[in-house]
Amino acid sequence: RLPLLRLITASLSLGSGASLGPEGPSVESGGNIGLWVANRGGLAPESQKALVAAGVAAGLAAGFKAPIAGLFFAFEGSYSTIPGRPSVRAVLVAAVASSLVTQLALGDEPIFRLPAYEVRSPLEMPLYLGLGLVASGMSLALVKLLAAGRSEAVQRWFRRLPPWALTGLGGLGLGLMALGFPQVLGVGYDTIGALLGREGGIALVSLLGLLLVKLLATGLSSATGFVGGGFAPSLFLGAVLGNVYGQLLGDGLLQLPVAEPPAYAMVGMAAVLAGSARAPLTALLLLFELTHDIRIVLPLMAAAGLSAALVERWQGLADPGLLGPDLAEEQRRGDLARIPVQEAFEPEAPLVLPSDTPAADALNQLLEAHGHCLVLEADGWVAGLVTLADLQRGISAGGPELPLAECRRAELVWLAADANLSQLEDQLRPNGLRQLPVFRLEDPALPKLPVGPPAGGLPLAALEGLASRDGLARAVARQLTSLASMVVR
Repeated sequence: RLPLLRLITASLSLGSGASLGPEGPSVESGGNIGLWVANRGGLAPESQKALVAAGVAAGLAAGFKAPIAGLFFAFEGSYSTIPGRPSVRAVLVAAVASSLVTQLALGDEPIFRLPAYEVRSPLEMPLYLGLGLVASGMSLALVKLLAAGRSEAVQRWFRRLPPWALTGLGGLGLGLMALGFPQVLGVGYDTIGALLGREGGIALVSLLGLLLVKLLATGLSSATGFVGGGFAPSLFLGAVLGNVYGQLLGDGLLQLPVAEPPAYAMVGMAAVLAGSARAPLTALLLLFELTHDIRIVLPLMAAAGLSAALVERWQGLADPGLLGPDLAEEQRRGDLARIPVQEAFEPEAPLVLPSDTPAADALNQLLEAHGHCLVLEADGWVAGLVTLADLQRGISAGGPELPLAECRRAELVWLAADANLSQLEDQLRPNGLRQLPVFRLEDPALPKLPVGPPAGGLPLAALEGLASRDGLARAVARQLTSLASMVVR
């Protein structure tokens, strides 16, 4: 019922002028339908991601008539929290089928048309990189504004109002903005089409005001309960930003021999979408499919790649961008944070060996202990960490008598005894580890996710145990069993 209700609400929101896009509900509903089919079919959790990703691809393909972009978005988007791997075949079939149905219903005409593009100066590629830099700032502003509207502090204040009053205030704010800039209402494809037209569509001064008002209108629509996506607003903002940039370079301040503003508008669309959605390949391919035009591929690649890289650098890999927070994942991570790391300990004692132990002997002992990593010690202090794969690589390169110290990892990854399972997951996953050591140290200045020994070193006597990925799974299973038994009682 919820996906259907979201689609109806999105239709009402966009039809009433909310400054959002149609692709968000389409993608969300596609993913929910895929998950519903997987659950109804009794598929294992490891198989569910294939259908979820297929639904996501179908949703984006239908929203923009862009099957290739839908295919890439299913793999580029932040859907990695569901166990398993997406199936290329399932995603491809779903994206193509969805796009085919959409084209049969709505036709195969491109959503936007771009006038003839030509490179007028060898200076243009650095200028397109400059647009990517500016677009990264716009992407960051859009993501930050949407996140602020979804934040607990803002929503707590909004919850004091009845839902109808909150949405009414949002609509009132949008209406006031539309008195000066009617282009902010709705999806905005007509305005984007005008900006991609040969005449550029809108005067420079009006575009500068429209840039700010559209940004505020999108944030207000999202925060006050309207339902819609962020792709269309990011394309709108990118088109406006790119057109402004092109006008300033050409007929404006600098009078440079560059391409027409519509070319910069198209590059701006890809750059802002790539930065805000954290999906540069999706942005690149989506612009191809929206315009059916590949003449401007190099500027698109340069600007979109730079914008996405800069936003990722500023925001970090974990930020979800336009997709917003995954509420189910936040709940799961919150549950993990309440479980101490000791619940994920291996029952066997950690294997500790001197640094000069031959690698072949260490490998045999590790296999006998059914472990995946061991701790190096030197004079009562921890000297490093060696995994099963490290030993195998070391023996292949240096022979069985290679000292164990030559096999150790470049960085010692570990956790303090007051850590939780959420922090354990954060240490294991990016470092490619299945196990790591846990030390009991009384130092409040220790980082939450330490890499390398602390200033005073790691005494071997402080080693408390090995926490593992399998232990984490067992701890979660025990928690679920405990909850189930409480429900039965």
